[in-house]
Amino acid sequence: MVRSRYLVLCALAAILPASAHSHDEDPAQKPLALSANCRHPAYKSHILSKSPLVIYLTDFLTAEERQHLTEITKDTFSHSAVADGTGAEGQRETRTSQSTNVERDDVVRCIEERALLFQGFDVPRSHLEPVQLVKYAQGERYHYHTDWFTNAAVHASSALGGNRQSSFFAYVAAADNITGGGTNFPMLDAPYNQKWCDFIDCDEAYDNGVTFRPVVGNAVFWQNLHEDGRGDQRNLHAGLPVTSGWKIGMNIWTRQGPLSEEIRGVDV
Repeated sequence: MVRSRYLVLCALAAILPASAHSHDEDPAQKPLALSANCRHPAYKSHILSKSPLVIYLTDFLTAEERQHLTEITKDTFSHSAVADGTGAEGQRETRTSQSTNVERDDVVRCIEERALLFQGFDVPRSHLEPVQLVKYAQGERYHYHTDWFTNAAVHASSALGGNRQSSFFAYVAAADNITGGGTNFPMLDAPYNQKWCDFIDCDEAYDNGVTFRPVVGNAVFWQNLHEDGRGDQRNLHAGLPVTSGWKIGMNIWTRQGPLSEEIRGVDV
């Protein structure tokens, strides 16, 4: 079930980590227990929209984590693929970036833990897809799309963990001279408070929705599905073209149900 109300309350309370209870069931299905060596930053959450639920997170990634992510994925990127309605994947003009899955070491597991804790203590680790980095060079973009799959029978069967319940998009790195490259949600209402101009493009026309600027270390979280499990078209979004410089982002996706070890990998 979508935890929209819970997430709103968590965001208002600034979401401080706490220990989870242990259970005797399958370890992959346990509520998350905090890792002793994992130190979460004092990130802050700001609710941009309650319906659909969209929350902006400042300082979600530390400088050390961002450096580690870029180092361990160096020379591993390949052209991003887009799955079509039949399940086949190909490189499309709609997505011209490069992407890579990230090996799950202690640092990555700590980031995964943070993403799961944000959504509530009872979200199993097995519902989390492998973390993905995506790199955009000058001129590259990802056209308007949803993270939830419109063809659920092909991409979101129970064997695949169901559909994508939620998404994080975090900004890992960017050139000092970057222009463009924002993340646009055309169906969101632009906020009135000028404090949002630190994070969104306030020069954007109001009827263009909301464009989050690529502020390194920060992240955007949103719910992909309605409470009845239907995809929410209001979270349509795009990676706008980078007009100068480059950026690296991070996708963290949570499924409705558990993913197989073949897809997710073994949790240790």
